[in-house]
Amino acid sequence: MPAVTIKDVAREAGVGVGTVSRVFNRSTLVSQETQQRVLAAADKLGYYPDVSARRLVKGRTRIIAFIERHTPRPPFVDAFMAEVLRGIHSVVIEEDYHILIEPCAPGEKGDRRLLNLIREKHADGLIISGPRIDDPIYRSMPNGQIPVVLQGYLPGEALACVDVDNYTGAYQATEYLLSLGHRRIAMISNGPFVYTAAEARKAGYLAALEKTGIEIFPEYICEGAFSPESGYQAMQSLLSLDPRPSAVFIASDTVAIGAIKAIEGANLLIPEDISIVGFDDIAWSAYLSPPLTTVRLPAQEIGEKAARLLMNLLSDDKTVCTQEFLPTRLILRGSCQPYSDNSR
Repeated sequence: MPAVTIKDVAREAGVGVGTVSRVFNRSTLVSQETQQRVLAAADKLGYYPDVSARRLVKGRTRIIAFIERHTPRPPFVDAFMAEVLRGIHSVVIEEDYHILIEPCAPGEKGDRRLLNLIREKHADGLIISGPRIDDPIYRSMPNGQIPVVLQGYLPGEALACVDVDNYTGAYQATEYLLSLGHRRIAMISNGPFVYTAAEARKAGYLAALEKTGIEIFPEYICEGAFSPESGYQAMQSLLSLDPRPSAVFIASDTVAIGAIKAIEGANLLIPEDISIVGFDDIAWSAYLSPPLTTVRLPAQEIGEKAARLLMNLLSDDKTVCTQEFLPTRLILRGSCQPYSDNSR
């Protein structure tokens, strides 16, 4: 059976071939009624436009790439990142685009994958998550060849971005622990401090302590690595200190999962022996025992705004705001209590 052609669709819809072409190229010059007639004819005949041919003609793939720079692990294993991706996807399907997910961890292999993706034009635009202070990739990217939006913020780089106010969120979390009378407050970061979000959260934590005049102990500050395992190891280190902290600000709920396991393994209770505050408010934080006090990020909204900003850049909208910082909110639950000298 011969393949259905654009001429067959035009004949079935009672329009010219040029009109069918304009419909499939999303032209605004065709009336809604005619578009529906053409699409109905194509559906009846089983016609699908040649995407590769359209790409050659239009110079567009109708694909955007989500680039994960945090870690070689796929981004969908991270509960927070899964919500960001859900937000991106909601905009992408609305705009009739597809999304390509590419873990490209910093390093020779990841950098090469990212640059090849750009040079070989596999996507029309990029959303890059997890910017690092020391990442040279932004200076290596072909200048002006592809629109880029950061999911995060990189000081000194003139790139569009969507992020949250990491500094204020961490400040408020630490300030809350101080208000409960805690003075030995430790911190476990969400990731290494070369990542801008980790450094901003550390800065907020330190600012709250400094404002109150609390002495800062370097051994009370530990680096996480975006995983429960790193939280477990960091908390074990903190629990070995003398005196151990009475409270810990953990700058990622995912990292906090491991820290909670370490506390339980030491036969200590939350919050009776140690209070903890997380960051992100991932879905299961409210269902831990006790429920986790945490800093809520609008994860899905971050994804939506990043995708919408990229779509605006693809349409050459010069009026769009290219940097946006969303607020956070402290969510109080059961993992904290006022400091007591009777803690074990």
